[in-house]
Amino acid sequence: MAGAKCDRLPPMSQSDEEDDYMNMVFEDAPKGPKHETSLQRAARKRKEGETRARQKTKAEKEADAEAAREEALATALPETNKGFKMMAKFGFKQGDTLGKSVDARKTPIAVDVKADKGGIGLESEKKRKFREQWEEAERLAKRTKEEEGDYLEMRRQEQKEKKAERDLDSAQRTAERLSEKEADEKGTPEPGEKPLTDINVLWRSRARKRVEIQQDKQQRRELNNSLASRLPILADEGDVDNDTKVALGQDLQPFYTTLEGDLEADDPELAEFEALPVAERLEKVLLYLRDKFQYCLYCGYQYPDRELEGCPGVTEEEHE
Repeated sequence: MAGAKCDRLPPMSQSDEEDDYMNMVFEDAPKGPKHETSLQRAARKRKEGETRARQKTKAEKEADAEAAREEALATALPETNKGFKMMAKFGFKQGDTLGKSVDARKTPIAVDVKADKGGIGLESEKKRKFREQWEEAERLAKRTKEEEGDYLEMRRQEQKEKKAERDLDSAQRTAERLSEKEADEKGTPEPGEKPLTDINVLWRSRARKRVEIQQDKQQRRELNNSLASRLPILADEGDVDNDTKVALGQDLQPFYTTLEGDLEADDPELAEFEALPVAERLEKVLLYLRDKFQYCLYCGYQYPDRELEGCPGVTEEEHE
């Protein structure tokens, strides 16, 4: 209208514009068709038909039966039930105990379904047999463990005896060496071919082994010489020296020694010493070294005094 005064709205501030922008509402996205299509309907019917046609497995049937049984046992008898009506005539009410006693059962006895064809006492028989088998298995396991322990103990004893034999050989060798050294220092060296019975019994077995090795070598030489004696002799026997006769097997006397007779003779003292256990023989040699030469095998040192000051003991265990 002419001459009319128009009132202008105040301009919106920047914060109002931001609030208006945040309050904008967007329309929802267009939804799909309200009705299923023919393809969807055909797929649904085909799936439902397959579900109805599929036969349940034995496990599924048993699970369904178990669920139905549990549901039935958990549901109280309705008042319309014929059995409930008969009990109601005798004064039974829903939630009361069964029987005259106040402490009687309020729920039915649980059903224990027997799925196999075994008799009533079969389970107890199975338990008895299982218990016997379990006890037998325990006995076998215990016996095996004991045998294993015995085997390990036997192996430990064998290792211990082998270690004692090595220590005995070392102690005998040391005793023989110190004895020869003492004889040399006194100026009375021992003869090289003295009878075995004159050697100390503590290391006599070592000397006997050396004689056995020497005799074995001698027998081998005799065998070789007997073969060499069959060779033709070109020179006159009067012109052949002793070395040539020995080489040709014509004179074997230089190879025979008096030690051969020592091995053939009995040595009851050595036999008695060898019959002792290894540990006892080792102890005798160790004590001899300590008393005679002030020497400790496990210290590896010859002490200047007879008290062996500083030595922890005789055995190896005392040195650990």
